Formats: sequence, C-alpha cells, structure tokens
Amino acid sequence: MHNSKFWDNYWQNNHTPWDMGHISPPLKAYFDQLTNQEIKIFIPGAGNSWEAEYLWKAGFSNLYIADIAYIPLQNFLNRVKDFPQNNVIHKDFFEISDTFDLIIEQTFFCSLLPSQRLKYVKHIKNLLSPSGRVAGLLFTFPLNPVQKNPPFGGSISEYRELFAPFKFKTFETAYNSHPARQGNEIFFILEKE
Repeated sequence: MHNSKFWDNYWQNNHTPWDMGHISPPLKAYFDQLTNQEIKIFIPGAGNSWEAEYLWKAGFSNLYIADIAYIPLQNFLNRVKDFPQNNVIHKDFFEISDTFDLIIEQTFFCSLLPSQRLKYVKHIKNLLSPSGRVAGLLFTFPLNPVQKNPPFGGSISEYRELFAPFKFKTFETAYNSHPARQGNEIFFILEKE
C-alpha cells in the first residue's frame, strides 16, 4: 500500500498529472444542480481539493476533505483560508469511520492499488448514511497489470461488477470532460441500498 511518504514525494516533486489545477467540469456541473447545502459531504484522497474549494465558495459548509498526504491539504488551506481546519483530515482513508450523505470520487479510486478496490467499495458503503450517495469520476483507460504507480485505469465492466452492492443512478461516459480526459472518464452516481 502506498503510504503518506510515497504520496508526499509525488506532491513535493510536482509529479501529479491528474491534478488539472481547477475543478473537473463534470463535477462542477453536478455540484451546480445540488440544492441542499446542509448535506454532509466528504472528499477522500482530496489532493489539492479544487472541488472542495468550489463547494465551499458555493455555500456548502458541512464539507470534509481527507488525504494521506500532508502537502496537498496544506496547499488547500493556503488557498481557502476560511475553511475550518477541523474539517481537514490528514489520515488514511481506511481509518475514517464517520458517516456522510454524499461522497465525491475524483481520481482517488484510481490512485489506489487495484488490489484495494474491493476494500474501497466496502468502506465507501460503510461511510454513507442510510440514503447516501457516492458520485464522481472513474478513469477508463486500460488497467496495465504490471503498472506499479498511479493513476490506475480500469474498465466499465470491472467497475459495474465492483460497485454492484450499490443502486446505479447514473453510469455513463462523461460528455463534458476536460479535453485531456475526453472519452476516458465515467461519470457516476450510486446510491446506498
């Protein structure tokens, strides 16, 4: 498993090709249609948290971010100075035990070793409130079985099988991806059953 030192090394060396430097267009479109600003939102593996910054500025105050790496969390706090530090969790995702109404997936799943994917799905389900949802993006470029470093891809059929414990509300190729990701992202909304 990749630890905090591994990830901080990525951030220290600016080797973060998945970081677009702004919110992902499909997630912005999704956030813009959310009407209940009281829902408890969690973004695991948040990195620089462009999505959290957007949500915070839009008035979503019941918002939590987590990352195993310290550097991107500090980057976020340096940009969003009024964000509550108690809502920033520097911890391994699998050690988090709170519950949330909405969990946002943005490159975190594909940063985990493929051997951790089933564990991720089970943990996400445990973190959701009874009527909770997980929404976000998954990369669909091929998963290279010998690849040792993230991001790891995957296939639509693999994702459908992995996330079978959830009710699929939306699961389709994102039509509004960033040009560099066009055709390589699935946008999904899953509900806890």
